[in-house]
Amino acid sequence: MAIVIDGIGELTTNDPEIGRLTDAAVVLDGGRIAWVGPSEAAPAADERVDVEGRAALPGWVDSHTHLVFAGDRTSEFAARMAGKPYTAGGIGVTVEATRAASDEQLAANLRWHAGEALSQGTTCLETKTGYGLSVVDEVRSARIAAEVVDEVTFLGAHVVPPGTEPESYVDLVCGEMMDATADLVRWVDVFCEQGAFDEAQSERVLCAAAARGLGIRVHGNQLGRGPGVQLAVRHGAASVDHCTYLTGDDVAALADSDTVATLLPACDLSTRQPLAPARRLLDAGAVVALASNANPGSSYTTSMAFCIATAVLQMGMSVEEAVWAATAGGARALRRDDVGVLRPGARADLQVLNAPSVTHLAYRPGVPLIWAVWRGGIHPMFNYGPSAFFTR
Repeated sequence: MAIVIDGIGELTTNDPEIGRLTDAAVVLDGGRIAWVGPSEAAPAADERVDVEGRAALPGWVDSHTHLVFAGDRTSEFAARMAGKPYTAGGIGVTVEATRAASDEQLAANLRWHAGEALSQGTTCLETKTGYGLSVVDEVRSARIAAEVVDEVTFLGAHVVPPGTEPESYVDLVCGEMMDATADLVRWVDVFCEQGAFDEAQSERVLCAAAARGLGIRVHGNQLGRGPGVQLAVRHGAASVDHCTYLTGDDVAALADSDTVATLLPACDLSTRQPLAPARRLLDAGAVVALASNANPGSSYTTSMAFCIATAVLQMGMSVEEAVWAATAGGARALRRDDVGVLRPGARADLQVLNAPSVTHLAYRPGVPLIWAVWRGGIHPMFNYGPSAFFTR
């Protein structure tokens, strides 16, 4: 059924040829965008929705989450807020809970969080394995994720499980574990960081992924300066995520590459790290994405609007830059051109704000502004809260 959404006061398309429109309309048909243009010229459709001057834009593309998990890390968060520094060690708590959970419990938790994200405008969602850290648990994490989200990443190289020899574990990740998950995932990631995997170990993981034809991503430069960014650029990774501590050479390398710098401001705040240098990256010409890093330990939020408000109010980004980074930037980080943009042929992912302009995302921080969301042309309801509805 074709749907025309008209009366759009401000339409952000992210398409350089169409640009930003006022008094605009969008036609959705068969799960795709069929037409974009002025309201007065909109073609006839089976259904009409008048949004009465509200702003519309692509759905958020959240390119970095960890949502196949069980358990709770509230006490760790409270300890951090009391001054304890963040380390990667807390991941082990979630690993233990995830291994103990049933498939049904993991799937229900993932669907809840995916629905929560959808209710806030996220229409394209990536998530990672990485809380199983055994062949059987990484496989079931990948299988459960593949049934729910758009993009699945194998993160067996999250941390070394307690009691395991690091090099032997890297052998397992690069061999049996990657073989067992390869048909369920599109991407392989590695946490290249002190307390996780060093440069040589990380490089082994990336090379093993590339040899299997899988895309590569890197967690890098989160807790201090390190080799993550340079490693990602050298191997042509789609993205390097965190980028909190960067040298001038790191910024230059990103600017001269196709590797997207994915910034995770909610994580920086939750771990009391400095916010990533968004302005330096943008001014140098690097491609920047924003993502939630939704996970139970260091960034327990699915709100992309919160990340945008933080990027604008504290990281020197303009509203337009932040919105682009959370939509088209996320799509670039996932090497996709069918999401994060409103143009004919793109997936019919669109959100309408209960506001006249995207500026309100930063102007009214913390206020729930979603009025309606369409994902693949499907529109469950107006003004809805967290929903278990989320199908791939």
